[in-house]
Amino acid sequence: MSNEAYIPGQHEVVTTHEIHHDEHHVHHHHETFITKYVFSQDHKMICKQFLITGIIWAILGASMSVLFRLQLGYPDSTFPFLEDILGKWAKGGKIQPEFYYALVTMHGTVLVFFVLTGGLSGTFANFLIPLQLGARDMASPFLNMLSYWFFFMASVTMISSLFISTGPASGGWTSYPPLSALGQASQGSNAGMDFWIVSMALFVVSSLLGGLNYISTILNLRTKGMSMTRMPLTIWALFFTAILGVLSFPVLLSGLILLLFDRHMGTSFYLSDIFIASSQTALANEGGSPILYQHLFWFLGHPEVYIIILPAMGLVSEVMSVNARKPIFGYMAMVGSLFAITILAFLVWAHHMFVTGLNPFLGSVFVLLTLLIAVPSAIKVFNWLTTLWRGNIRFTPAMLFAIGFVSMFISGGLTGIWLGNSALDIHLHDTYFVVAHFHIVMGVSAFFGMFAGIYHWYPKMYGRYLNNTMAYIHFWITLIGAYLIFWPMHYEGLAGMPRRYLDYSNWASFNQFGGLNRFITIVAMIVFAIQLLFVFNFFYSIFKGRRVVTQNPWGATTLEWTTPIRPGHGNWVGEIPEVHRWPYDYAKDGREYIPQTEPIGANEKIH
Repeated sequence: MSNEAYIPGQHEVVTTHEIHHDEHHVHHHHETFITKYVFSQDHKMICKQFLITGIIWAILGASMSVLFRLQLGYPDSTFPFLEDILGKWAKGGKIQPEFYYALVTMHGTVLVFFVLTGGLSGTFANFLIPLQLGARDMASPFLNMLSYWFFFMASVTMISSLFISTGPASGGWTSYPPLSALGQASQGSNAGMDFWIVSMALFVVSSLLGGLNYISTILNLRTKGMSMTRMPLTIWALFFTAILGVLSFPVLLSGLILLLFDRHMGTSFYLSDIFIASSQTALANEGGSPILYQHLFWFLGHPEVYIIILPAMGLVSEVMSVNARKPIFGYMAMVGSLFAITILAFLVWAHHMFVTGLNPFLGSVFVLLTLLIAVPSAIKVFNWLTTLWRGNIRFTPAMLFAIGFVSMFISGGLTGIWLGNSALDIHLHDTYFVVAHFHIVMGVSAFFGMFAGIYHWYPKMYGRYLNNTMAYIHFWITLIGAYLIFWPMHYEGLAGMPRRYLDYSNWASFNQFGGLNRFITIVAMIVFAIQLLFVFNFFYSIFKGRRVVTQNPWGATTLEWTTPIRPGHGNWVGEIPEVHRWPYDYAKDGREYIPQTEPIGANEKIH
C-alpha cells in the first residue's frame, strides 16, 4: 500500500510506491482470495463492496415498499402468499398493523442510510477520489477497509432485527420517543428498537471513518499540479459531503446513546411523567423532553439529505459535461454553491419541527434560512441547463439519468418551497405531500445520480460495458414510473391525507383516493421489476458484458481515464501523471477534448 503527497516547492510527487515499484508487483501477485476480495485495502475493491452491499439493501428496501403499497392499494383484499412469506406478520394473507409500521420504518432507514448514504458515498468516494486526484490509494487504506466492515456489521445487525420474535423497529425511520423510548409502547419498541440503535451506531462509526479518510486524501494526496481549483466537481461534492457527515453524524450518535440510557438505565432525557393507559400508571421519569430528541435527530437529519444529494450533484456535473462535449458552465459558481449548501445545511433543521410548538419568531428565522438554501440549488440547476444549452449531446444511458436527475431535482425541489413556509406546513406536515416531496427530490433524484455514475464509470470498474438496450428500458420506465408514483401524492397531501396509515378506506375524506392508490401500487410494482432488470444487467455484464478496448471510452479529460483499462493495486504503472489544466477543456481550440495531463500550449489561453 502506498501513499503520496505533492509537496509545495518541490518538483516531483514523492511516493513510496515508486521507490519500491518492482517490489510492489512482486507482492501483488501473492494476494490471496481473502486479501483481494474480502479484507481488501484497495480502494477500487472496497468501492465494489459498498456498491454490491448497497444493491442488496436497495432490493430489500424496495421490496418492503412493494409490500406496504400492496396493503395501501388493496386494503380489503387478502393475499395468501404473504402468509407463506411473512408468517404471523401476515395472518390470513393480510399484513398486520404492527408489521406495516415496521415495514415503513425499515424501508426509510434502509434507503436513506444504507443505500443512499453508504451505497452512494461509499461507492463513488472510494472509487473516484484516488483515481481523479492522482493518488495510489486512500490516505489510510486500513481505515478504509474498517469503514466497509463497520458498514457490513451495521447491515447484519439491521437485517437480524427482521428475524426476532417481536419484529423489527416500528417507530418510523426517525424513531421519535416516547414510542422508541418505551419498550412496552409497541411490539416494535422492544428488542427491535435496540437492534436499530446498535446498527445505526455502527453505521455512524463507518461514516466517520470513511469521511475522515476522504477529507485527508483530498487535502493531502493530490498529484503534482492538481490544485484545488483543478479538481473535478465530483471531488468537490464528495469533499463537502464528508465534511457534512463528520460534523453531523456524532450528534445523531449522542442522541441515540441518550435514547439507550432512557430505555435501559432509567434516565429522563426524553421521558417525563407520561400516563400509560394499559397499566393505568404514570412513568416515574421527570423533566425529559421528546422534543430534545427531535433537535438532535434533525441536526443530523437535514444535513443528511445533502449528504445524499451532493455526491449525486457531483456525479451529474461530471457526466453532463463529458456527454454534452462542453465545459461545465460556471465552475467556480458550482463550487461556491456546494459550499453555500454545506453551510446552510446546518441552519435549517427546525423546519422539520414547525408543528412542535416552536416559537413562531424562531420559526420565521428557519423559514428564511430554508428558502435561502434554494438559491445555491437554483444556481446549480441553471448551470446544468446552460451546460446542456447548444451542447453536442450524446444520449448515453449515463447522460439520460443525469438529465433525469435535473428534472427530478427541479420538480421535487419546488415543492420544498411550500413545505419551507411554516404557515403552509401546519396543514401539509406529515401528509402525503411531504412523502411526495422528499421521495422525488432526495430519493429518486439521488438514485438517478447514482445510476448516472454507475453507467458512466462501470467500464472503469469492471473493464466491460453495461448492456445499452436494458439501460434505456431501465431509464424510461423508471423516469415515467417515478413521476406517476409520486406526483399524485401531492394532491392526496393537499387534501390532508396523513402518511403512515394502514387503511384509508373507512375515511369519508380519503376513500375517494382508493382508485389512485391502486394505480400508484401497480406502477410501483412495475418500477420495482425494472430495477431488477438493472440488477440483472449489472451482474451479467461483470462476466458477459462487451469488453472495453480503449483506455478512454467516453473521451473524458480526467485522470481516471489515464490508468490501464483494468487498473491494478496502485492505479498507475510507473509514475503518476502530472496535471496541467482544469478538468473541463472540451470543444477548445478546434479539439473535442484536451486531457488534464497535457501541458498548456504556447498560445493557449489558461482557464
